[in-house]
Amino acid sequence: MPVFASGLGLVLFDFTIFVWIASEIFGAALVPRLRRRGAPRVKRDRGSRALITVAILVSMFIAFYFGYGGVGALPDWIFCVGIFLMFLGILVRQYAIWILGRFFSLTVQISEDHKVVEKGPYRLVRHPSYTGIMITFAGLGLAVQSFGALLVLLLFFGISFGYRMYVEERILLSGLGQDYASYMKRTKRLIPFLI
Repeated sequence: MPVFASGLGLVLFDFTIFVWIASEIFGAALVPRLRRRGAPRVKRDRGSRALITVAILVSMFIAFYFGYGGVGALPDWIFCVGIFLMFLGILVRQYAIWILGRFFSLTVQISEDHKVVEKGPYRLVRHPSYTGIMITFAGLGLAVQSFGALLVLLLFFGISFGYRMYVEERILLSGLGQDYASYMKRTKRLIPFLI
């Protein structure tokens, strides 16, 4: 039985999943909604939110299946690395959401007073909240001790969030113009100095 599926490992794994879900409900959905104010927003999501939702659910289902089935089984010690990465990813995402403030939304939106945010993690990458999700997904794949799960999670992340970043950047370019174009030239999408 893998570490994540029994005893203390199961308790720690379930707690980590609970923290992840709670952070998304409160930190990514409720609090940003309360912080939003003022000018109307134009939504131009192009189905990216639905794609992300489906991708997360399907990839997690496959990851758990692979973890329980021992597909590409990884050693027990990798569980701790996975849990650490999940918490790190949650922190990175919530910090990025906090820095973005009232401009954060779960859908692609732009407000009349929208501006480029270049502080905190946004100095180095354009989508640090997605970087946090990528780290969390990598951690989940390792926590379920399956190399197959890790690959599936990162593949689904790449497809769904790749599309989302494409949509988001087109909207921000059209709404913020040269300010955002200059910002894009100075920063990477997900990983500082690399990607």
